[in-house]
Amino acid sequence: MPRPKHLVKLTLEISESMQLHTEHLTLVLQSSEEILAWVASLDAATRAEISPDWLARIRASTAPDPWTHGFTILHHASGATIGSCAYKGPPDAAQAVEIAYGIDPAYQGRGVATEAARALVEYALNSDQVRIVRAHTRPDGKASMRVLTKLGFTCIGEVLDPEDGVVVRWEIRKAH
Repeated sequence: MPRPKHLVKLTLEISESMQLHTEHLTLVLQSSEEILAWVASLDAATRAEISPDWLARIRASTAPDPWTHGFTILHHASGATIGSCAYKGPPDAAQAVEIAYGIDPAYQGRGVATEAARALVEYALNSDQVRIVRAHTRPDGKASMRVLTKLGFTCIGEVLDPEDGVVVRWEIRKAH
């Protein structure tokens, strides 16, 4: 996948709030407080789906970290918060990270999931810490599969994820 560096512009603002800018979106790194407030606002069933390991990393963090904290997705044209995206943890021993994203239903089907996921992929693959970006989809997750295909991911096959059960693994690797 070609990764023109002009598609994603990384901005570190004075407030230490990291932002990734794309053509239609701004991804704003969330603070621990914002994440914990969001988790507290969820219903019990949804809260139960959140990774306990990830929540422990959020609670233990002393500052926002792009590998641990998620990003709020802001839509330029409407000014609305339209979803979130994140890395599911820091790069592992294989220099791999996993991405995740969710878009408000009113904005689905407009290419914003692809644009947000592309920003995460480009940021990761431009880092010296990452050589593989992974994503997992549910076996019936056709919309997410289309997003990953557009971005140049390769379907690796079904794997058993300890938190999510059977998922389809997708990967894209840094060009040499």
